[in-house]
Amino acid sequence: MDRLSNADKKDNLTRRIIETKGIVQGVGFRPFVFQIAKRYGLHGWVLNTSGGVLIEVEGAEESLHAFLDDLTMQLPPLAKIDTISVMEAEAAGYRDFKIRQSQPQPGEYVSISPDIGTCTDCQHELMDSGDHRYGYPFINCTNCGPRFSIITDIPYDRPYTSMQPFQMCDRCSQEYADPNDRRFHAQPNACAQCGPRLAFMGGVPLQAINGDAIKLTVQALQEGKIVAVKGLGGFHLACSATDETTVAELRRRKHRYGKAMAVMMKDLEQVAGYCKLSAAEEKLLVSPRRPIVVLHQRQGTKIAYSVTFGLPTLGVILPYTPLHFLLLDSYKKPLIMTSGNIS
Repeated sequence: MDRLSNADKKDNLTRRIIETKGIVQGVGFRPFVFQIAKRYGLHGWVLNTSGGVLIEVEGAEESLHAFLDDLTMQLPPLAKIDTISVMEAEAAGYRDFKIRQSQPQPGEYVSISPDIGTCTDCQHELMDSGDHRYGYPFINCTNCGPRFSIITDIPYDRPYTSMQPFQMCDRCSQEYADPNDRRFHAQPNACAQCGPRLAFMGGVPLQAINGDAIKLTVQALQEGKIVAVKGLGGFHLACSATDETTVAELRRRKHRYGKAMAVMMKDLEQVAGYCKLSAAEEKLLVSPRRPIVVLHQRQGTKIAYSVTFGLPTLGVILPYTPLHFLLLDSYKKPLIMTSGNIS
């Protein structure tokens, strides 16, 4: 059989113009679209707009149907499509599939994902002494890390986030551009060579103190001090959850005299030593949203009385940023982790 001409090939193809709205930016949606287009041998492009994600994809009809099924049925865990429109069009003759530069659109709006707790893969890299991101307190990937807290404008792209001043090193750039990498188009991607860094500040007047910021923070906590920890969306005030004098002083400074305070614990094993845990409560604690879960305390624990004023329950949260993981891994004991607001 003679090889089909380019015109004949184009006649055998059809195109779909697809617009999706919902939580489709900052959740690995474009890399997901790229991967399923490659899976079915389809050509075209995908890009962010100020209103959602726009896709043009063309190929054989059967492959397009499979693409649309996967697009709606196998979404990334953090993505959510609220509306989708699909239009048919004649093939445009695309030769490959690309992630194109985003298109700002005046007057449009798109939902941005909230910040997502550090995923299991990043947790492993964070604690792996052989990994080049070992101990890096701003580790993230397409599946986790800051989103809403760092955005300055839409669409969600690095130039419109607080990561804009940090130019990726060659290694991070390669990860960002590799479709098979977990950090493919991860906007906050960074490492110790090219990304933000920690600093410990103390004294009067407040000034940077030389030394390992994590070790200095843990030392301050062990000395019964209250530490302001700058997180993704603001400041936490942290102190020992087992030191009655320190917890009472924190309450005095915050003018918080009646409400119970939440406690951050290292992991589920530590939580089980202080509280009774059901399977459902465990699942909530380790979920990507990392909520505060109210648990029944075990009797005779060393949690300071002023944390709950004798209530039988305790609000518990697990670490959800790399900095939290590093602090709790070094400090070992439960920490009060409350907002920096006066309350």
